[in-house]
Amino acid sequence: MRKPIIAGNWKMNNTVKDTEALLTELQPLVKDAKCDVVVCVPFTDIVRAVELCKGTNIHVGAQNVAWADKGAFTGEISAAMLVEAGAEYVVLGHSERRQYFGETDETVNKRLTQAIRNGLKPILCVGETLAEREGNKTEGVLQVQLAGAFKDVEAKQAADVVIAYEPVWAIGTGKTATSAQAEETIAFIRSEIAKLYDRQTADAIRIQYGGSMNPSNASELMAQPDIDGGLIGGASLKAADFAKVVNF
Repeated sequence: MRKPIIAGNWKMNNTVKDTEALLTELQPLVKDAKCDVVVCVPFTDIVRAVELCKGTNIHVGAQNVAWADKGAFTGEISAAMLVEAGAEYVVLGHSERRQYFGETDETVNKRLTQAIRNGLKPILCVGETLAEREGNKTEGVLQVQLAGAFKDVEAKQAADVVIAYEPVWAIGTGKTATSAQAEETIAFIRSEIAKLYDRQTADAIRIQYGGSMNPSNASELMAQPDIDGGLIGGASLKAADFAKVVNF
């Protein structure tokens, strides 16, 4: 049985002071969660978040990692730096990184392998745009993204990656894939992992839904057999809302 995982992606929100307030409010609300609980915070919040979450069931992650160990990469953060700060997870390939910062399947793969090599647990984002879905290109897009991301990644390593299916048209728009649409697409992703590796790896890997999951739709989405959690954006910035999703 795959253990569900709910991860909050704070994006570029929350100062250290905001982080202290949010996590202090959140901790008692999720202490009995039956899923893994993760908050992926801005780089500047990681150390304080780790301190606050010590001894709780909340894990801390980052939102990106460099593909190099060190060097002349102004503005980047290495995997070793994240590990030293206490991060356990890292979001990779988010559509906003692809859209605004030139992320490609090749760079996602480099970041993914770097994270794995340093003991970080990747949350790999894949998904199609509205034009691609309406053009019946969803499966083709996902095939390319998955094959690119998992290039040279061994099955044992792949099984520990969390995949977040995030239809780009449902991020921050208020639009959400129906539970049937989300289940169908996530089941397809699982079938692609089986093709890339084997059925055992496909059955082990956890796949989240990442398109505007919120308190009102979390239960229905989480009831689907192939949906193992959620990558939560806006709803993760309010302790009460995030807790409702975690306690689906």
